[in-house]
Amino acid sequence: MTDSLTGIIDQLEQRNSAIERALAALREVGFTASAAQIKPTAAVSEGSAGKRKKFSPAARKRMALAQKARWAKIKSEVPQRASSAPEPSEPKRRISPEGMKRIIAATKKRWRLQRAAAKAASAPAQKVAAKKAVAKTVPPVRKAAVKETEPAPAPTPDVVQAAG
Repeated sequence: MTDSLTGIIDQLEQRNSAIERALAALREVGFTASAAQIKPTAAVSEGSAGKRKKFSPAARKRMALAQKARWAKIKSEVPQRASSAPEPSEPKRRISPEGMKRIIAATKKRWRLQRAAAKAASAPAQKVAAKKAVAKTVPPVRKAAVKETEPAPAPTPDVVQAAG
């Protein structure tokens, strides 16, 4: 136990000497500080680097009041927006009956053109399918049968003289 206490004492003496060196350097530069202005060495601990700054109770109270005021402002604006709808500056525009008739006529024309295009696109496919169906029902004609039915060519006069 005495070893751990001596180790702690050694560490504190090292920190104290580092602080004294820093104070001496500041005094050389021209900074003079009283003992009351210098914080104790406990404030310069190893874990204090990541901690947040502490606010005084008065500062925390001011922050709380400011936040409450911000929320009150937000909450007061929401009901006003929801309850009072802005009046339109101009009346709503409506389509006249003639305009509706023109729109309906144009839509029907577009539908007619689309149906005609679809029908024209499917017509060649139907013709090809019909030709294939006809080709399957008619038996193919053989070339040998065609040659037998054709009449033989008449002999030419040159062939007749050579033969006779």
